[in-house]
Amino acid sequence: MNTAILGTGSYLPDGVLTSAELGERLGVGEEWVLRKTGIRQRRVAAAHEATSDLGSHAAERALEAAGIPAADVDLIVLATSTKDQPMPATACQVQANIGAHHAAAFDIDAVCTGFVYGLVTANAMLTADPERRVAVVIGADLYSRFLDYDDRRTSCLLGDGAGAVVLAKSGEHQGIITSTIGSDGRLAHLVQIPGGGSRRPPSFETVAGGEHYFTMIGREVRNLAAEVLPEVVAELLKSADLTLEDVELLVPHQANGVMLAEWAESLRLAPGQLHLTVDRYGNTGAASVPITLDDAVRAGRLSPGDIALLLAFGGGMTWGGTAIRWLPGSRARA
Repeated sequence: MNTAILGTGSYLPDGVLTSAELGERLGVGEEWVLRKTGIRQRRVAAAHEATSDLGSHAAERALEAAGIPAADVDLIVLATSTKDQPMPATACQVQANIGAHHAAAFDIDAVCTGFVYGLVTANAMLTADPERRVAVVIGADLYSRFLDYDDRRTSCLLGDGAGAVVLAKSGEHQGIITSTIGSDGRLAHLVQIPGGGSRRPPSFETVAGGEHYFTMIGREVRNLAAEVLPEVVAELLKSADLTLEDVELLVPHQANGVMLAEWAESLRLAPGQLHLTVDRYGNTGAASVPITLDDAVRAGRLSPGDIALLLAFGGGMTWGGTAIRWLPGSRARA
């Protein structure tokens, strides 16, 4: 019994922060931001919105697209590194918000790889348990609450948003074909928020030292991504007995538009084979892959039987990918 994506959905907050506005604040200008990131604007959540709100909207849209009521959901897996609060799991608030009262709900934190980790986890749980048939897998991050907007290394890249898919058991020879995930904790220092946990609990010292802001050693992260992502692609293709020419669409983590352009060139991808939203939404963390998948589905980029690769890397350091064959009738909310 396979599992397949029956519907996709996404939610982007109304607030827009352009690279012209951010470049002026940082004293570098819009062209500098575009040259370094390829990002023209990113979304910023309203003061009343939390990560669970973004995730709930995306989940509801995915369920609507799939034609499945929330009462039929057996499992909610929420990937995020910007939880509503340290406990409980933000997924439990999403469960309450959407009315999926019979679902088990929990969070996964693999930073920007979180959605792929969540998809792999949900797939395994549905396959192993005959009683569970429908899962909602969500990627949601609200980075604007954790950014130092005077730090041009991070504030130019990140935005807020959420994306979701409905994953269900399917008798079709479609759906998830193969997946791979990995990590290297020796590189955990490359992407982090140092303060706020059990090692560096909140204090006047951690606040004064800016330890609650997102930090990243960008050059080393970029070098790792350039090494790891081609390996993920190669592993997926080998496992699925496919070639890159068999793949209709690659949906990568939207880390940096300039980096993704270089990566596409190194893989010699065909024009249009890579789907991007980074110029409009920036890097939305665990949300970037499902947001971009939903965008591709709404744009009519996937037809029944098409092969797509979902690819990500993130803090931890973590990485992963999934190969899917698109199911007839799978759709996004219009």
